[in-house]
Amino acid sequence: MTSTDRSSSPARTPAGSAAPAPRRPPLSLPPLIALSLGYFLVMLDVTVVNVAVPAVQDSLDAGASDLQWIVDGYSASFAGFLLLGGGLGDRYGHRALFLSGLGVFAAASAGCGLAPSAGVLIAARLAQGAGAALLVPASFALVRAAYPDRAQRARAVGHWGLVSAVAFGAGPAVGGLLVAGFGWRAVFWVNLPVAAAAVLLTLRHVPAPGRRARPGRMDPAGLVLGVLGLLGVAGALNEAGSAGWSSPVVPALFAGGAGCLAAFAVVELRLEKGSAVRPGAREPLLPLSLFREVRLTATTLVGLLLSFGYYGLLFVVTLYFQRERGLGALGTGFALLPSVCMGFLAAPLSSRLTARGGPYAPMAGALLLGSAGFLGWLAAGPDTPYPVLLFALMATGLATPVTVVAATVAVMEASPADRAGTASAVFQVSRQVGSALGVALFGTLLGPTGGTVDGLHASAAIAATAFLLASALAALAGRHGGRRRGDGGRRRG
Repeated sequence: MTSTDRSSSPARTPAGSAAPAPRRPPLSLPPLIALSLGYFLVMLDVTVVNVAVPAVQDSLDAGASDLQWIVDGYSASFAGFLLLGGGLGDRYGHRALFLSGLGVFAAASAGCGLAPSAGVLIAARLAQGAGAALLVPASFALVRAAYPDRAQRARAVGHWGLVSAVAFGAGPAVGGLLVAGFGWRAVFWVNLPVAAAAVLLTLRHVPAPGRRARPGRMDPAGLVLGVLGLLGVAGALNEAGSAGWSSPVVPALFAGGAGCLAAFAVVELRLEKGSAVRPGAREPLLPLSLFREVRLTATTLVGLLLSFGYYGLLFVVTLYFQRERGLGALGTGFALLPSVCMGFLAAPLSSRLTARGGPYAPMAGALLLGSAGFLGWLAAGPDTPYPVLLFALMATGLATPVTVVAATVAVMEASPADRAGTASAVFQVSRQVGSALGVALFGTLLGPTGGTVDGLHASAAIAATAFLLASALAALAGRHGGRRRGDGGRRRG
């Protein structure tokens, strides 16, 4: 046997048996902690402000419309600027954009804490959303670059998803403690030390991935149209959730947003065709060819349906506990705790299942479980014993983070490396729009002061249908991915 033969043969133990396969290296935590801290801030600020609304109203003499934009303007701005954030990161480097996003977010948080009026607070909240839109796609791309091994990446995304689930669920409790102990401005000041820690850890432990060589010129028309279109749609959904679908502002915002998005698609298609034949020409902010990838398109739709069902029904369930069961804010938080706590089990479970068998089977199975959980709310009534509701709470609380983690891995695997930030932005936009649509639609099924049980039942049936459809899409994407792997294996053979 030659030396080459010996080196290619498996190592043998003294008994002649094959040596066990080498263990995978442990997951490097410092980069993950740095990137998770930024995502933690973004998700915390979605819900942490809700409990501070009465104190803000008293302090700044804010009106009902002001309060709506203080709470929801952040999410609208976040959705509107996500495509810009993803495109800038793909062009100029995700590490630099992640740090820039943290800087914008921290400065805007300070502006919120110092705001002397409702108008200034709204402007600062919009700036917070813009900072979040810069750092989230960059965080996604940096996680992908820091953990190139598929199994390690799935584990890293599991921890990343757990942090976001905990932040979102803990927002009301953290906000309540801060408002009670230090006043409403502390809700924003708490962001500064966390952002500073994220910056320091990123500078020390997160390497900068290579940038694209000689990127084409920017796409200013697409940038403006995309931002205006998404802001218009998100703003219309926010207004529909508070003022109702009959408000004249809602169709005006929808028409303006939809028109801008249609023009955006025309511009992007033209630029993509032009950049393919003329090197150095303007490049599209969102290459529409990304959607030729069935797995990416299906997972994006899964993200929309997931957020539509879960966050829409969460809004209705919160009102059910308050209106029908007579619980206050703290009691409602404790009632929802079983759902929130399932995230601690769901994220590591999803990462292990995804690392072993890919993301699509866990995604499809979790969505089926979530659909059954939503149907559990059909048993809810004014005097239904709380233990009867536990299945609905725990099933949806487990299914949603499992799906989020698996879907994030699926987007990572399906997106080209040089478009990871853009693909992440598209996925996040779909989730933001789905959440806003769910809250707006399900909110219209409720009575203004009572009668929430019928609205809860109707909303639960719609949410269950949305999850069932999302499960079918995940299964379709899984079959497509399996065929591609099989074809690739035959070609290599």
